[in-house]
Amino acid sequence: MRIPSLLQDERVAFEAVPHAPAFTAQRLAKYLHVPGSRVAKAILLYGPAGFVLAVLPATHRLDPEALARLLGGPVRLATDVEAAAIFCDCEWGVVPPFGAFYGLPTLLDESVPADEMLVFEANTHFEAIRLLCRDFERLERPRRLAFARRAEGGDVGGEPPGLSRRSEDGGDKPRRSPDSR
Repeated sequence: MRIPSLLQDERVAFEAVPHAPAFTAQRLAKYLHVPGSRVAKAILLYGPAGFVLAVLPATHRLDPEALARLLGGPVRLATDVEAAAIFCDCEWGVVPPFGAFYGLPTLLDESVPADEMLVFEANTHFEAIRLLCRDFERLERPRRLAFARRAEGGDVGGEPPGLSRRSEDGGDKPRRSPDSR
């Protein structure tokens, strides 16, 4: 599914924004000269009921304890292989915020204002989509919950303690982005 085609089919007003390749939400904000609070990052998680997509501002981190309470059990980051299998129409590493179109429930952090513009990755690392959050919500119908907290000191890299991903060999390891090498 191509995100721009989906939005056109649903008659949602949006802007496709080409940019230099960006592999993190903060880098996307920098390239597009928008506040990180207006860039939405989508994170694929695995919880008690299976996969779920969490959408939050680039300036925030997931709160694993809050997620565990809200979802009724432990939560982990999906592996890169799991994400690639689900989002097979996207470039490696791209996780678009439209979980419903991939058969996934979507959570939207309550810190994202409904009346503000959002920017997020489409299907590639070099094209973003800008649209009103309320249009995203009308189309996606995510559950609004409090599961993220503002990153301290502007650092949004890495994951908070207690949130790991399962490696292919079954062990836990921290998730690394291509920009963290």
